Formats: sequence, C-alpha cells, structure tokens
Amino acid sequence: MSVEAIRLVASFSVRFAPSLVPELLPEGRRQGGEWWSRNPTRADRNLGSFSVSLKDGRWNDFSSGDRGGDLVSLAAFVLGSSQTDAAIWIARRLGLDLPELEGRPGATDADLQRQLQNATRESEARTLEHVRQMQERQQAAAEKAQCLWRDARRADPEHGYLRLKRLAPMALHQRGSELLVPLFLNGALINLQMITPDGGKRFLSGGRVKGAYAAIGRRENASQLYICEGYATGATLHQHTGQPVACAMNAGNLLPVATALRERYGQTFELVIAGDDDRQTDGNPGRTAANAAALANGAKVVFPDWPEGAPDHLSDFNDLAVWSARHE
Repeated sequence: MSVEAIRLVASFSVRFAPSLVPELLPEGRRQGGEWWSRNPTRADRNLGSFSVSLKDGRWNDFSSGDRGGDLVSLAAFVLGSSQTDAAIWIARRLGLDLPELEGRPGATDADLQRQLQNATRESEARTLEHVRQMQERQQAAAEKAQCLWRDARRADPEHGYLRLKRLAPMALHQRGSELLVPLFLNGALINLQMITPDGGKRFLSGGRVKGAYAAIGRRENASQLYICEGYATGATLHQHTGQPVACAMNAGNLLPVATALRERYGQTFELVIAGDDDRQTDGNPGRTAANAAALANGAKVVFPDWPEGAPDHLSDFNDLAVWSARHE
C-alpha cells in the first residue's frame, strides 16, 4: 500500500464529489455547494449538522467536532474502514485500476498516472486558494471586531439576555440592542459573538471560531481553569466558583480550546471541562465532546447535577442555576 496512492485517489475523486457523496450519505440533500446530511455514525436527527463540501471534499460534524479534509477520510469515517480500504472503495467506484493501492503486482497505466498527478496539482492549488481566501476573511473579521469593540459602550445591566440568564454584565460591551462577547486567540481579539435580548446569537461573517474563546475572570492566583461552551454557562461558573473560565462557544470547539490552553499553561491550572448535558439530543453531543476534550488533555470533567423535577430540556449550568433560583 502506498500513501502516495491514497493521496492521488483523494485528489482525483474531488471532481466526482457530486456523485460520490450522495452514495455515501444517501439521506442528505444538496444545499448550494455543500451536501447536508445527518451523521451516519451516531443517532442524529438534524439534517445539516453534518456537511460535505462538493468543491473540495472537506467535511465537518458541527455537533461532535468530527471532520476531515478529503473524500477518502469521509469514506473511511462513514464506512468504518481504514484509509486504504476507503481509497480502494472510491477507486473501484471510479473505475481506477491502481495495483499499488490494492497490493497487486503491476504498474499503474502511464496515462492514468498523469491524470492522477494533474488532479493532485489542481487539488493542491485549490487548497492553497481556499486557505488564502479564508485567511483574508478572518483578518477582515478580526479588524471589524476590534473596531466594533472599541466603539461600543459598556453593557447595560438591564439587557434582556442578562436578565433572562440572571447574569451581571461583567466586561461585556453593547452595540445597539446586541451584547458583544469578545473572542480571543493567542491574546488577540479576532471575532465577536453578538447576542440579542431574546437570546439570538451570531458571529461576524468570515470570523474564526475554532480555537478561540471568550475569557471570564483573572487567572492570577487561580487553581482551576474551567472550559465550557456558551458565555452564559461560563459566567454562571465564574459567579459560583470564582475561578477563570474560557467559553469555547460550541461543543466542537471544546477540544481545540482545551488543547491550546493545556499547551499554553501546562500544569499551572487544573483544567475542568464543564460540559453541556444534551439529554434530549440523540448521542448527547455536549457530553460526548466534553468527555473527549477531557480525555485528550488530562482534564477533569463535570456536568450539571440535575435535581428531582428538573425538566429534561435543561442542558447546562446556567439552565440549572436559573431553574433552581425560580424554584427555591
């Protein structure tokens, strides 16, 4: 088996993504340049939580954090096979005779070899262009975030979302009716999460989220560093523990944030992953992602301890705090 042969198949198969992806994920549908589906490896009810680019083969599960960069890795994930078997599956679907890939004697036809190599060069060029455009969008979003943050006022303590969640404004800013939650990466402000009074949330278009987080509290003299999903959860944790918190914004970002903070601070703090408990969502993505982040980084993991009578739709520490305050 040749790693190069797998790479050639991955590059060549991109042009056939519109036919290959639906075969792998038959219950999905096309949405623009993407294929939206459910994750076939878990009980997933939400069409679109799992998406595949039909332009370059990149795929991502926004709930679990699973992702890959080409159709070979997608086939391996969906079929539960090795990269080699996945590449063989794709090669056979496309009618490619690659003896080296299957461990058979013989050489790949010279014309086919040229086609594969050309496809690889095209794929590499597309990847470089994709990265360049993405970095440009992220830089523009970071510059916009810094301007908006600088010009915004301090958050109103009576803001609807803060009242709903029973939170103090802490260091948040406000622009119009929207709260601004700053996201940092390597100490730089790179994005904002904007929250409306009724809880609607959005990020700046093109802004980076992976690896970024909203920081709450000071780390000086702290013994623990909590990592959670949403800002309200983080604010609740800080109010109840006094420890600093990094809000990763979603379940899929818990692992990148935890890994970055472990690398940055080593054993200075005890890392505590405070996970959401998505009890009404198949596969419980919050609990799954929190456990994975904790395991990968030697961190402690905690979840809300639901009292008797707590509704099943409650999922995070802020939900628990708000419900408990109303039922004292």
